[in-house]
Amino acid sequence: MAAVLTSDPHLRDPAWRGRLAWTLAAAVLLWPLVVATEFRPWALFEPASLQPTLTFLAGFMPPRADAEFLALVARETWRTVAIATAGLALAFVIAVPLTLLSVRTLSISGLAGRMGALPAALRFAVRALMVVLRSVPELVWALVFVRVVGLGPTAGVLAIALTYGGMLGKVYGEILESGEAHATASLLRNGAGRVQAFFYGLLPQNAGELTSYTVYRWECAIRSSAVLGFVGAGGLGQQMDNSMKMFNGGEVSTMLLVFVLLVWGADRLSGWLRRVLA
Repeated sequence: MAAVLTSDPHLRDPAWRGRLAWTLAAAVLLWPLVVATEFRPWALFEPASLQPTLTFLAGFMPPRADAEFLALVARETWRTVAIATAGLALAFVIAVPLTLLSVRTLSISGLAGRMGALPAALRFAVRALMVVLRSVPELVWALVFVRVVGLGPTAGVLAIALTYGGMLGKVYGEILESGEAHATASLLRNGAGRVQAFFYGLLPQNAGELTSYTVYRWECAIRSSAVLGFVGAGGLGQQMDNSMKMFNGGEVSTMLLVFVLLVWGADRLSGWLRRVLA
């Protein structure tokens, strides 16, 4: 007992009881969820599952790398990036006005304390619209627009624009409201408009974080454009769907490697922009 009391304090954890209690509580809460989802990862290693899995994975090797197919992949990769970029650009056009209308820091009527009834109702309506936009997955929007405009990249661009418009608007608003509001309030009190207060008060101190999140969303849009291709929205995803239906694992493997390179490039671009804006 004396040895325990005189042991190095760094080797003891005075909060171990609380950590143990929270761990047990989490396990009790998570167990019914695991049962409900029938989560059985050990089934992957059963003899009946292991052999088909290995056979399936072996079909992905080696990646197809002939000139004709690489030219096709390059063309569809460019189309995928174009879908993601155009969709995010439209989402940005949707998100910026919604952000300016929903951020309380930019409310002139809120300078005195409580917002007026009409501005508060407008802010609530704008936030509700952003909830609706981001609640509907881009895959569902794509299925709708494929029916409206037909197969092709247009459906993917519109699907990404609507869903990501709601996402960008929400996160942009949270970033701006978490920043220092003194400069913005001073501009509004001295006669500046909402847009002027945004550009000279909020934007300079939050530009780095806003840019980083926008580039991250562009990276997500590239991945989404691949998924949307499976429902006929064009791009590399549609070509991957065709290859999977024909059991051409080497072609799928090549396209997956291209996606890895695209995500890596987006990550490097995000890091460079953060350094430039720091």
